[in-house]
Amino acid sequence: MTTGFSSISNSARIGGVVEQFVWNREDQDFRIVYESLGQGSPVLLFPAFSTVSMRSEMSGIAKRLSSEYKAVAVDFPGFGDSGRPKANYGPALYRDFIEDFVLTTFEKKPVSVIAAGHSAPYVLWLASKYPNVFSRIVLVAPTWKGPLAVMGVNGILRNLIQQLIRLPIIGQALYKLNTLPSFLKFMYRRHVYVDAEKLTPNFIQYKWESTQQPGGRFAPAAFVTGCLDLVSRRSDLLGLVRQVSVPIMVVISKSCPKSSRQEMEAIANLPRVESVLLEGSLGMHEEYPDMIAEEILPFLAATVSP
Repeated sequence: MTTGFSSISNSARIGGVVEQFVWNREDQDFRIVYESLGQGSPVLLFPAFSTVSMRSEMSGIAKRLSSEYKAVAVDFPGFGDSGRPKANYGPALYRDFIEDFVLTTFEKKPVSVIAAGHSAPYVLWLASKYPNVFSRIVLVAPTWKGPLAVMGVNGILRNLIQQLIRLPIIGQALYKLNTLPSFLKFMYRRHVYVDAEKLTPNFIQYKWESTQQPGGRFAPAAFVTGCLDLVSRRSDLLGLVRQVSVPIMVVISKSCPKSSRQEMEAIANLPRVESVLLEGSLGMHEEYPDMIAEEILPFLAATVSP
């Protein structure tokens, strides 16, 4: 794998400096976009995987942190403003990406990290492989199962759906239906946001536009069908947590689906894991950033050298 950095002129999503990390994997180039805001010790922010995953989800938290830290928010390969080539999006690709990006960007210096949703298992995996890569870990409404897996759809059918979505005509039609503004709003009201009044036409339009990038369907299809699930059992996820030696905080959302809250609480019940229960659902990191920042700032401050 080869990597490189450069500045780009993309519009800022969190009000910071936008750069790109050129990542080559198996002779395929991925243009990874990330954005930095503020000065001081870096805090890495990973958004949740979803059909509309993008770094702007972390904007509110990043802005609160930026008065004391350098907040670095990333668009995963295949999502947001990052490149979306027709690749084999799966756990191996994202394990390779997070390892290369973190080790290269921060030059093997420990960094605090905030991981929302489905990005949590990948952060825990990296922390278990490299005990000194992170100084503190915050997991915000962590999940590990893709939507269809949560619904109980078997693996054979989920793989078939993913392959259909990857097809040129049928796949584009299926993806279009799954990203209609009306459907996006329905999903947000169902288990992402608590306050439906925040789902304004401009908000939904912004989210819809993010889905319309060339190649936009490939990575989201992998997420929805559970093909980005890093672990297959709760015990595997808890095993990763147990292997991590640095302090962990879990932010649990009050209004998330019952099954998701049980997973969060299982992590919180492990030794050496701090936890807090706050308002919100699976999108709490975007909907209630000030409330979350208020809780995690003291936790992060404990790593700052005098």
